[in-house]
Amino acid sequence: MTALWRRDGRAALPGLMAQEWDLLVIGGGITGAGILLEAARRGLRAMLVEQRDFAWGTSSRSSKLVHGGLRYLKDGHLHLTRESVRERESLLRDAPGLVEPQGFAFAHYEGQRGRRSFLAGLAIYDLLAGRRERHWLAAEEFLERAPNVERKGLAGGIVYTDAKTDDARLVLRVLGEAMDHGASALNYVAARALIRDQGRVAGALLHDGIGNAGHEVRARVVVDATGAWSGALHGKGPRLRPLRGSHLILPAWRLPLSQAVSLMHPHDGRPVFAYPWEGVTLVGTTDLDHAQPLDAEARITRAELDYLLAAVQAQFPQLGIGEGDVLSTFAGVRPVIAGGHAEASREGREHSVWSEDGLVAVAGGKLTTFRAIALDALASVRAQLPDWRDQLQPCRVFAPPPEACHERLCGARLRRLKGRYGAATGALLAAAGADEFELIPGTETLWAELRWAARAEAVQHLDDLLLRRTRLGLQLKQGGAALMPRVRAICRPELGWSDARWQEEERNYAALWNSHYGLPQETAQ
Repeated sequence: MTALWRRDGRAALPGLMAQEWDLLVIGGGITGAGILLEAARRGLRAMLVEQRDFAWGTSSRSSKLVHGGLRYLKDGHLHLTRESVRERESLLRDAPGLVEPQGFAFAHYEGQRGRRSFLAGLAIYDLLAGRRERHWLAAEEFLERAPNVERKGLAGGIVYTDAKTDDARLVLRVLGEAMDHGASALNYVAARALIRDQGRVAGALLHDGIGNAGHEVRARVVVDATGAWSGALHGKGPRLRPLRGSHLILPAWRLPLSQAVSLMHPHDGRPVFAYPWEGVTLVGTTDLDHAQPLDAEARITRAELDYLLAAVQAQFPQLGIGEGDVLSTFAGVRPVIAGGHAEASREGREHSVWSEDGLVAVAGGKLTTFRAIALDALASVRAQLPDWRDQLQPCRVFAPPPEACHERLCGARLRRLKGRYGAATGALLAAAGADEFELIPGTETLWAELRWAARAEAVQHLDDLLLRRTRLGLQLKQGGAALMPRVRAICRPELGWSDARWQEEERNYAALWNSHYGLPQETAQ
């Protein structure tokens, strides 16, 4: 267990702020976490700060797919597809239990066009991944995989394999690995301004939002990995086009799926999907220009809710799914580099690295390619540190976790824990109470994970615990309100919160959930 993530670990913060660092990473999403890990592996003294919670922004609100990007082939972005497929395969190899294969099924109807081009794209997809699969199924065989799709006019279907993850837990796993290599990571510490010395960036002015204290931190290189906020500190870099992607969460029993089902939306022909995720069914996504302030949490609009429900109802008409079946909603803002396309969905997902003396800035990119982005960023860092001789050779994404076993857990559940918690798995199991090895109803989460998060994962607020360390706020009705007494009994002592503090956190969490994770109450754009 990393000391700085214990309840009392924040007492060490002033000492960290007094040090001079080789690298100060600003931004605690997957891009910043990846840069921190690769820097720490290569011997750099590195610290990361995040103004909110780790993965607060896009990195906990993605579609949670680790995919090669079939649509990028259609747009001619072969390099991005090749890179994405390579990184997907690496994550599947190195993070079992956290990144898992996910089969996709795409129903094809009589008179529908595009079958040949789709299959040609999949042939290239297989070639890049070094695999070979059968992709076309006749109608009867296709229905064995996706029995609830619309059957009228069904000619057959196309199937292929990508991967899925818990995006917030991926960020936490990367950060944990970085800290095991000697790095430091702090949430609720905001960068207010850059420090310049004779024209060179030499650090940043930071503000600790928990201790309400300012600090001047010196670093040889500062990395801006703030995602959709990129450029706010220095006013440079590529122009971004913030795009909102909104999603629905449904009970698995209401929309039971063994495969992900993809379809073209009946209104505009955009791809929409539904797939099994963490004990529920996830439906997504929209792709719209986001005009709201970035510092406010993104939320789904009424129009987006109706749009996604229309897709579900068109593909699964016999299930009669409606608004009342929705457990939760969530929306994230993608930090896409503006390419001048009129249609938001046509914008690319490439990343850009930009630098000046003492500063490296990263913009764009996607979840799947976080390690490739990190290596590109560190190449720019290396150019500014002439005494650093590392060759930046890629290695495994994660070190294999030590063996851990427990008589109460079967192989699949233990595999899941090892994927999410890595080297901390044994400590998590040892910390659990005797009655905490059961699954929380409606999820794939153990009660023991709540205790561990409260004890060792830098939880500062209740939404950190329920929306990012675990995903109970998405998986359970009303964000888990019915289970709050037991959550409190397990977590309040670990967090060291008074009764009054817990009640305040519970009120704030309920208000946040109702305004941003429940059903939309208005039509704001």
